[in-house]
Amino acid sequence: MSEDPFAAFSPERREVVWAALVDAFGAFPTGAITPIAGGASTASTFRVKAGGADYLLRVEGTPSPLRNPHQYASMQIAAEAGIAPKVRYVDETARVAVIDFIAARPLSTYPGGAHALVQALGTLLARLQSAPIFPQFVTYPDIVARLFAHVRRTGLFAAGLLDPHLERLERVREAFVGGSSELVSSHNDVIPSNILFDGKRLWLIDWESAYRNDAFVDVAIVLDSVVRSPELEGVLLAAWAGSVPDEAMRARLELARALTRLYYAGVLLSASAAASWITGDTDLAAPTPLAVERAIRNGRLKRGAPETKHTLGKMFLASFLSGGPTPGFDAAVESA
Repeated sequence: MSEDPFAAFSPERREVVWAALVDAFGAFPTGAITPIAGGASTASTFRVKAGGADYLLRVEGTPSPLRNPHQYASMQIAAEAGIAPKVRYVDETARVAVIDFIAARPLSTYPGGAHALVQALGTLLARLQSAPIFPQFVTYPDIVARLFAHVRRTGLFAAGLLDPHLERLERVREAFVGGSSELVSSHNDVIPSNILFDGKRLWLIDWESAYRNDAFVDVAIVLDSVVRSPELEGVLLAAWAGSVPDEAMRARLELARALTRLYYAGVLLSASAAASWITGDTDLAAPTPLAVERAIRNGRLKRGAPETKHTLGKMFLASFLSGGPTPGFDAAVESA
């Protein structure tokens, strides 16, 4: 194995990375540089030891046509607000950043248990949404519709099988756009792997999807990814809104939850289609979250595998139509 942690990069990218480290630290760091495996981001990440401290070097890969051009600006705003780790260096053109490294502990160890964790998350979302506003990118219903249209074009499912989902999307989209809600700074991907607990407080990382968005989107994502009971739902909403949400707010939240569920179905199913492991699927039957957990434990499903993402995508499709529980996200990501 090569001792050069950047051996996989082209000579041009390797030069960009070296220049970033020299700029961030005044000289190329003499401490260890270790690749960090795992996670759903397409960026390459490295733990860099310099001056007795640890930092995270993040090198974005080849940008996609749907790349958010405002992710670095959003990350810097969030860092200045104390919501993201401090940014030591960023080059938007080269797509390289150096930020403080957070030694994360399991969210399950948060003092006070689930109630305190969910309350802290609600407060963190409120702080993010009161930060200086992120740049505008796209409207959320549009990006959901665009992603779902891509899934329908892949041939992953038999023709007509997703027509009920398209019909519901059109109704939800019309109601969501026709309503009114404040646009705020939004992370847009507040799933457990992007929430870090350092032993004292919470941080948000991976700002690839961050831009100005409807205030209910981040809340909807947290409700479906972290909050798994009606009691905790009330805790989150009270901490976020500062009061008990009224009927109009809850109605808006349900529309946002429908959109976020279809968005994550699109993300998972796009990954499934890219793996080319199945086409023309005629079965939308979705297992329960408990059944998926058992399948992973007994080895019938593997975390991060295309088949697992396909199964989870079906579960999100089902929850989009029914409003029922979502499967969570952990099984979609390779373990670190």
